[in-house]
Amino acid sequence: MSIIDQNTIINIKQELAQIEQELSDPKVYASAESGKLINRQRSLNEKLGLFEQVKKLENDIKAAKDMQSDAELKDFAIEETERLQAELGLMEDRVRIALVPTDPNDSKNAIIEIRAGAGGDESSIFAGDLLRMYARYCEDNDMKLSLLSESANPVGGYKEVIAQISGLDTYGAFKYESGVHRVQRIPATESAGRIHTSTATVAVLPEAEEADVEISPNDLRIDVFRSGGNGGQSVNTTDSAVRITHLPTGVVATCQDEKSQLKNKLKAMGVLRARLLDAQIQEETKKMGDARRVQIGTGDRSEKIRTYNYPQDRVTDHRIGFTTHNLNKIMDGDLNEILEALKSAAVEKALEEQL
Repeated sequence: MSIIDQNTIINIKQELAQIEQELSDPKVYASAESGKLINRQRSLNEKLGLFEQVKKLENDIKAAKDMQSDAELKDFAIEETERLQAELGLMEDRVRIALVPTDPNDSKNAIIEIRAGAGGDESSIFAGDLLRMYARYCEDNDMKLSLLSESANPVGGYKEVIAQISGLDTYGAFKYESGVHRVQRIPATESAGRIHTSTATVAVLPEAEEADVEISPNDLRIDVFRSGGNGGQSVNTTDSAVRITHLPTGVVATCQDEKSQLKNKLKAMGVLRARLLDAQIQEETKKMGDARRVQIGTGDRSEKIRTYNYPQDRVTDHRIGFTTHNLNKIMDGDLNEILEALKSAAVEKALEEQL
C-alpha cells in the first residue's frame, strides 16, 4: 500500500492551480503576498516531485518482482528488488517529513529580543555575545541583522537589544532560540578566578505584516521623547524617540535609534505588531493543548534551554540533550549543527504524533 494518499495529491494540485491563477495577476507582485505565494508554490512542487519519485520506485519494484519468474533473471531481479525497496524506504521517510504540517510563520522575517538576566554586568556582556553570535550566523547564511532598539551597558554588552533578521525563512531558522541562555565562565572582572553563572533571555517573534494583526489607530497611544544615548548628532537634542502603547493589551514598543521620528515610529510599529502576533500564537498554542504541540520543550520563555560552559568548552541544549565541545565556533556564529538538530527533533516529534 502506497504511503501517498491520492486525495493529498488532488488537494496539492488544486492549491497549485489556485496559486498560479493568483500569480497571473500583475497586481499581486506589488505586494508582499507574491513572495508568500511563490514560496508556497515551490514547497508544493517539491512535494509533488517526491510523490513522483515514490510512484516510480513502486512501479520499478513491481517490474523487478515480475522478472523473478524468469529463471535466467531471477537472481538479478531479487537483488534489484531488495535495492529498490531499500531506496523506497528512504524516500518514504522523506515524504513523511514533507507531509508534516509546516508553520506558516517560518517564511517570515524575525524579530529577536535579547535581555540581560541574572548575573549583573556579566549578563549584559553575555547578551552582547549572543547578539554577535546571531549576527555572525546571519553573515554566513545570507541573512541580514538590523538593530531596532538597544540599551547598552556602560561596561559592555546590552541590558536589552532588539533586532530584525531578514532573509529566507529566518523565523523558521531562529524560532527555537527563544528561552533562557546560561553562561558559565570566569568574567574579565573576576580577580579571584572564580566561575560565575549568568543568564540572558532570548525571544524570537515572527515579523508581522499589517494583514496579520488588525490594529485600530484609536487603540494606540504614541509618545515622543528625547533620545538617550552616548551623544552625537540628534541624540539628546530632538524629540525623535517614539514609544507606542497598545491600550487594549498594554503591549509597549519603543524605538530611538533613528534620527527621524517617522523612522522610529515605523520601527516601533513593526515591533508592536510582532509582539501582538506572538501573543496570538501563544494563545492559540495554549488552546491546542499539550497533545498537539510540536514545539521543542515547553516554549516557555522562562525555560533554561542552553548552557555555554567555557571551562569545559561545552555547549549543551537541554531540550534535546545535544552537546558539543565546539563552543568558540558556536559563539562565532557556527550554529548550523545545533539548529539542524533542533529542527530534526521537532520533525521527529511531529511524526510520532502522526502514528
